[in-house]
Amino acid sequence: MALAYLIRRFFFRVVEFLRHWYIKSFKIYSNFVFDQLQKMDRTLAWRVNVRYLFQPLYKDYSIIGYVLGFILRIGRLLGISIIYLVVFLFVIVAYVIWLMIPIAIVLRIFYF
Repeated sequence: MALAYLIRRFFFRVVEFLRHWYIKSFKIYSNFVFDQLQKMDRTLAWRVNVRYLFQPLYKDYSIIGYVLGFILRIGRLLGISIIYLVVFLFVIVAYVIWLMIPIAIVLRIFYF
């Protein structure tokens, strides 16, 4: 009877660990990443540049103001998009490494 209880508790603990490691950590990590991306957007202003893409810079309503405003905002959007892409790739790689830690530990225990 005690052996059955210990086996059930062992498997319960394994499942609980996996649920905590993979499911709960994804929720926590994704919330953290989205918060950081929102903070970055407050600094880099990607949404603001998209919203005012066809508006002139510094209220210069001449043809040159419209053309330069469009060109500079497109350049800024491309630069900010590259920064977001690099950050997003780093975040994905970091999370995949996090996901592989238990697997690596188990493999290390059994094969090395």
